[in-house]
Amino acid sequence: MKNIYILSDAHLGSLAIEHGRMHERRLVRFLDDIKHKAAAVYLLGDMFDFWYEYKYVVPKGYTRFLGKLSELTDMGVEVHYFTGNHDLWMYGYLEQECGVVLHKKPETVDIYGKLFYLAHGDGLGDPDLNFKFIRKVFHNPVCQRLFSMVHPRWGMWFGLQWAKKSRLKRADGKEPPYMGEDKEYLVKYARDYMSTHPNIDYYIFGHRHIELDLMLSRNVRMMILGDWIWQFSYVVYDGEHLFLEEYVEGESKL
Repeated sequence: MKNIYILSDAHLGSLAIEHGRMHERRLVRFLDDIKHKAAAVYLLGDMFDFWYEYKYVVPKGYTRFLGKLSELTDMGVEVHYFTGNHDLWMYGYLEQECGVVLHKKPETVDIYGKLFYLAHGDGLGDPDLNFKFIRKVFHNPVCQRLFSMVHPRWGMWFGLQWAKKSRLKRADGKEPPYMGEDKEYLVKYARDYMSTHPNIDYYIFGHRHIELDLMLSRNVRMMILGDWIWQFSYVVYDGEHLFLEEYVEGESKL
């Protein structure tokens, strides 16, 4: 039985991350290390800092990462991509060229007999009204169509600058630390959801950029994945055990 790997939030191409090529190569080396051990890889969003597919144009760069995804799918490894709030504007390129399975909403997935609720995490219980408004604009088909009329040179520049400004608002570019079960909105969302969906075994989210491994009840476990900017963290499931690990080149075994 091969492993299942789950990770998120690499924000490739971010103008706020120094040494972007090294950043991408580290992620690619990880994927290369696990390719013979993996049955499937789940990418829970924001793997790109900004991604927008025009009809005949896709963003420049990311060739090593996209090539590795293609290699994995060519080998028969399932690659599932959940869109996040930085890369929701996907219209078929990764599916057609790289063979990934695209998900644009949370999914409940049966993996080796256990039910996983998988989602990027944006918009799930977040009380921020400004974020809710921006999210509605980003997901609005009319707004997407209007943005597609902007020349890619300026559209991509705007998107990357917006993403950079958003990240630099935070101290050291990092997310606020864990706020506790009563204030962490993804924890509150999962608790509410499990009250009407008692069969789910695991809840796994990205988005928040913190590592969290929490028992919601005696039988239900929740994880927040961290990120691939500072923590290089991921979840691995072998069909029996679930681990939240950090990738250390030359040392990570799972």
